[in-house]
Amino acid sequence: MGPEGEEGAVEEATGFEVGIVVPKLSRAAAAGATEDCVARLVRELEGAGLLVERVRGVPAEFIKLSAPMGTLGRAAAEMQMKKLTYIGMELQFEWDQVAAFVRQPDGSLFSWRERYCCFRYLIYGIVNKSNSEIALKFDNKEFHWKQSESLLTRLEAEGVVKLIFPLHDEIKRKQLLRNWALNWLEFTWQPIDEIYSYFGTKIATYFAFLGMYTRWLFFPAVFGLTTQLIDFGSLQWLVLPAFFIFVISWAVFFLQFWKRKNSALLARWGINCSLSEYKNLGNDLSFLSDSLTVEEKKFCDVSAEKSKLQRNEWFGVLLRIRNNAIIVLAIICLQLPFELAYAHLYEITETEAMRYLLTAVYLVAIQYYTRIGGKVSVNLIKYENNQGEESSSASLVYKVFGLYFMQSYIGLFYHASLYRDILALRQVLIQRLIVSQVLENLIENSIPYLKYSYKKYIAVHKKKHEKESPMGRSVRLSTRVEKEYLKPSYTASIGAELEDGLFDDFLELTLQFGMIMMFACAFPLIFCFAAVNNVTEIRADALKLLVMLKRPVPRAAATIGAWLNIFQFLVVMAICTNCLLLVCLYDEEGKWRIEPGLAAILIMEHALLLIKFGFSHFVPEEPAWVKANRVRYVAQAQTVCSKQLLRSISKLDRKLD
Repeated sequence: MGPEGEEGAVEEATGFEVGIVVPKLSRAAAAGATEDCVARLVRELEGAGLLVERVRGVPAEFIKLSAPMGTLGRAAAEMQMKKLTYIGMELQFEWDQVAAFVRQPDGSLFSWRERYCCFRYLIYGIVNKSNSEIALKFDNKEFHWKQSESLLTRLEAEGVVKLIFPLHDEIKRKQLLRNWALNWLEFTWQPIDEIYSYFGTKIATYFAFLGMYTRWLFFPAVFGLTTQLIDFGSLQWLVLPAFFIFVISWAVFFLQFWKRKNSALLARWGINCSLSEYKNLGNDLSFLSDSLTVEEKKFCDVSAEKSKLQRNEWFGVLLRIRNNAIIVLAIICLQLPFELAYAHLYEITETEAMRYLLTAVYLVAIQYYTRIGGKVSVNLIKYENNQGEESSSASLVYKVFGLYFMQSYIGLFYHASLYRDILALRQVLIQRLIVSQVLENLIENSIPYLKYSYKKYIAVHKKKHEKESPMGRSVRLSTRVEKEYLKPSYTASIGAELEDGLFDDFLELTLQFGMIMMFACAFPLIFCFAAVNNVTEIRADALKLLVMLKRPVPRAAATIGAWLNIFQFLVVMAICTNCLLLVCLYDEEGKWRIEPGLAAILIMEHALLLIKFGFSHFVPEEPAWVKANRVRYVAQAQTVCSKQLLRSISKLDRKLD
């Protein structure tokens, strides 16, 4: 079956990008005269314009889907998908006006997320258009396909369709493996545009942030290494305050320059996130004529609507305050005693080996405790009046970070405030950083492989004991699609219904950022550990996505969202904690003592807070070329909207006459 499209088709068909998993029929049942529901599904999918290939695997049967560009284009038009045009406005897609819409960096018409949305629209859009119910059969089971009901929805409810998931493109996957995941010589360089084309906006934004963060880490890492290798003599007492000021300035500039990079990436990818002035207007221009033709709308009770919106807004705020109070009380009453007990046991443990073992056991145990708190947070969010999935995800981020903030730093605060031993604090920092990073990387990369190996063993073992399986013949997974099916999904460890696997990756980054920032003066070399770890993290995360997991479902998030607020919060916390560390100046023996430098430190703290908020305005949040394009697009959009508004007014005037 060859690709097809309108007017010669703008592009060829996509590769097989979506898979549907159904149970295997016995060969006798498959050869029966009656058409089963899977065969009906295949016929309907082909009727919708999709290219279909059936694969009989070891664990199940798979239906692989591809689509000509014309099929995707018509689906996008029927969905009323909004796409960016060359005048900067997001307008409803029209297949016969393809030239008006901005293409992707790789030259394709649709992004990966848009293509996946079209696939789901097509397969879930197969409905029973007849005047009666249709009887369907599968493996001696009969059920009915109701009028106007989606066939996929019915098959999922009956357990016939087990899973719908994105498929890896083997050619592009191997290119990314070679040029990205296995390209260790490039250190922090990454093919961000290729990552965006293959995985979508959210994952590409994460790797862009991780790469930029790692590159910027080399500056404080070099400074921190210098403070440990060079003896500054009589000026030694100025080294840590100077390093502290440098680190805070570095963090502020890093976050500001990230905002610039983020806006530049969105502009390059054709994502119209910044045009808030008319985005809602461009999303639905039909409201112009509707508002003019329906004269009764002029008399709607605006004050009543305003009152209702304000009431709902404040009710949602009160719900969030209540839920946050529950989380805070849980931290104080349940987690704080546990953390203090660990810190005390750490102090009375004499050998370093036992301390490392104690830290490892603690970190494993606290993961389960924190996940319980995360599940409680997810249930609380269901009762909040959040506006959309993005708002709910942000609420989850703040709550779960509060739990991890306590379990990650309370032990460090305990050592710093109670024992006032700089050498002991450094040892705890080293152990925490090394053990936590090793454990996280081990768990993050080994668990997906173990899950895949276990599922593979179960599938092969079950196949060997089937009656139809030839005796003595080895059973193995021979197709790529069945191997992908057995791989774990890229989901969050907490709140999988709200977040994907990037939740855990961003959480790991923020906890690392908090540790190196809040205790920078205690151990400047910690930036070197973080830089080396992040260089490894880039490649490990890339291998995880390309080799160990299913291809993630693309998400539309264009920024790092609530995580940016957490990074900025940690900068403020770092100013406070490092000032406290500097107040307790240490002598040659490593014991801290409070000296009259308190006034100077307090002045420094206030000065750095001013620097933090002042520097934020020195660096523009978007490059000049992005701003110039945005202004031009806004002007063009206003012109288009004004012309349509005038035409609508003229039509209304003629009708009234």
